[in-house]
Amino acid sequence: MTVFVLVAGVFTGAHVWRETADRLTAAGSEVHAVPLTAVDPDRPAPAEGVDLATHIADVTAAIDAVSGGDVVLVGHDYGIHPVLGAADRRPERVARVVHLDCGVPQNGAPALAAVPDQALRARLAVRAERGDHAGVLPPPTREGWQSWGSTAGVPDAALDRLTTLAAPQPLGTLLQPLRLTGRAAAVPTTGVLCTLNGLSIDLVQRLVDFGDPALATLTDPRTTFFELSTGHWPMLSRPTELADALMRAAAGEGRRLRPAGTGTVPAHLRPFPLDVPDVPRDRRGHVDLYGPEADGPRPAVVLVHGGPLPADARPTPRDWPVLVGYARLAAAEGVVGATLDHRLHDVTDYERAAEDVSAAVDLVRADPRVDADRIAVWFFSGGGPLAADWLAGPPAWLRCLAASYPILAPMPNWGLADSRFHPARAVAHAGSLPLVLLRAGRETPEIAATVDAFVTEAQACGAHLELIDVPNGHHGFETVDAPEEVRPAVCRAMRSVVTHLTR
Repeated sequence: MTVFVLVAGVFTGAHVWRETADRLTAAGSEVHAVPLTAVDPDRPAPAEGVDLATHIADVTAAIDAVSGGDVVLVGHDYGIHPVLGAADRRPERVARVVHLDCGVPQNGAPALAAVPDQALRARLAVRAERGDHAGVLPPPTREGWQSWGSTAGVPDAALDRLTTLAAPQPLGTLLQPLRLTGRAAAVPTTGVLCTLNGLSIDLVQRLVDFGDPALATLTDPRTTFFELSTGHWPMLSRPTELADALMRAAAGEGRRLRPAGTGTVPAHLRPFPLDVPDVPRDRRGHVDLYGPEADGPRPAVVLVHGGPLPADARPTPRDWPVLVGYARLAAAEGVVGATLDHRLHDVTDYERAAEDVSAAVDLVRADPRVDADRIAVWFFSGGGPLAADWLAGPPAWLRCLAASYPILAPMPNWGLADSRFHPARAVAHAGSLPLVLLRAGRETPEIAATVDAFVTEAQACGAHLELIDVPNGHHGFETVDAPEEVRPAVCRAMRSVVTHLTR
């Protein structure tokens, strides 16, 4: 018999698992939803002195109470921290660990590192540095759950119940570092990703393809993945589908990731779909310029790559065939194309990435081959949020802003909902700035939602928006879809941008 031990996230008790537990039990499994001390109403205690070690002890005790069967530990959100701590203490009893829409915490990392709200995380980090773990974090209001993860799919009644039964979270559970000995390293794992909260299996595979050593363990043959098309609380929004995924995970099923450097060429290293002239590059700091042979200064297109990307990914984005292809295409159209590298290595890095982009634009404008009064900036994928600054107050020399399959509002799990990096809000201030948007018809739902929000707001405020659709295109369509599908859209977009630069 499979025995599921379920551990909930911040502010929540064992009650959130009720519907999923019922389905697992009906399928013949034994289920134990662990009440965590000082959070679950079934295990009341003063918050003082309750920390991560307390909750690890709660989960360890639940494992010890199981008389037989294969124990599958399931940690949702914060719950993965006590789950991993307990697995490290009882590895011989655990058949599998399931990470339910959460990260993979490492030894020494506190749960604070996974708090989505970046401003809250910064405030609590100050307390952690002082060694002040006393007190509690109040639970969110009904509307505030969204800042802890997407509530997509959660019925109103379930969200009301979640809010009513929520309890303060002892700060010690978030600030005390997770301590692991490595004894559970051989325990098989499964990740269940909730795509409407911003993460999918394909996205994780792309991150692995960049060669980040920290992600290499995700390609272990004992590691599998499932995804659910729902928000961050699948036990409330999709309990039947979640139960099915957990049972299949326990059986060793699921999708496996391909190690970096094996199989097909990663999407970001595949060739550009258009034949472009072999214009030589001129490297200036973190910027590469591709200029046409011309007398006098020419307008320029600055190409801003997406992310987040591992800091040690090689080659860096300015050498990717796609971006080099766009820059050379710009040169073929008679303007300067510029690629750059910026430091978007984590969702916390948008501030410094914005500084890098601004510095790159300044460098391009200062080049004697460039007409400083005729600049376009073109954003790709996860670089989309960086467009917000240029939309909010476009300078007179910015003649066009373009974007390809961009993210145009922060993902729910980024903790940036109230930040300035929100193009769907900033577009209301774009004025007469021409906007060119290449839209993938088969975009992932979570990114498509941000594009829809942007388009709706742009149309409502009368922005000068040109939509260029790639009906059968996927995210990153230049290198993942048939060239004949994407060439017309890419050419049209470049010519439109060049027209705005030269008119």
